[in-house]
Amino acid sequence: MIFISLLSAGTPVFVQTGKKVLRLDVKEPVVLKEADLFTWNVNGRANVVRLVHGGKPIISKNYKSRAEFSAQNHSLLLKNVQKGDSGVYRALVSGDKDIPFITLALLLADPVSGVKLTVKLCSSDSTKVTVICSTEDSLINSTFTCDTQTCSHEGGERAEIITPGASLDVYLENGSVICNHSNQVSSKTDSQKIEDLCVKPVASKGSQNNVTPIVVPIVVSLVVLAVTGGFIYHRRRKQSKLSLHLN
Repeated sequence: MIFISLLSAGTPVFVQTGKKVLRLDVKEPVVLKEADLFTWNVNGRANVVRLVHGGKPIISKNYKSRAEFSAQNHSLLLKNVQKGDSGVYRALVSGDKDIPFITLALLLADPVSGVKLTVKLCSSDSTKVTVICSTEDSLINSTFTCDTQTCSHEGGERAEIITPGASLDVYLENGSVICNHSNQVSSKTDSQKIEDLCVKPVASKGSQNNVTPIVVPIVVSLVVLAVTGGFIYHRRRKQSKLSLHLN
């Protein structure tokens, strides 16, 4: 695989795709003698830039619009790097003999997608919780069981199988369960306090509270009707007594 060959070829440099500017530096000052040629090349074939002793740097037409070279420190500046820029970059001087100054394995990677932490199961005493850590597209997920001390993986589709270099993990930190999706260039997390994971839905409390606005008006109406009915009853009774007395 290219991943293995690049790592074995030079110092790995992981870079996120679309990075606006990436500077590749040589390890030590470069001194060119007469007839010496300095180059930055990719994979030992394509030259990005060439500089002959006493001359001006020449940038390859494939990199003309997105590469800059410093004749002072011999650094190479790449712009808006993409996956196609992955490769082994070498800075060397060719003359009586080749003198390599640095070899870098440049590896471009896309940022990882976001993640979501969801509860699958809580123990009866709420001391253990089983959670699912999944990516935003739900194509990758892993199941973990956590207690107050640790989280252990139970199953699910591991991220490494789908995306080389990426991982999907769950761990505890400062009383929270952390769901983490990461690779060499980026990381996304979702977290929740462990004591909140097994709390019963608030909706049950809300439904009880919603009863109050309904019950109170009914009770008040009944009281008003009772008082009004009693008043009318006593008034009619008084009128009846007064009518009998007059007769």
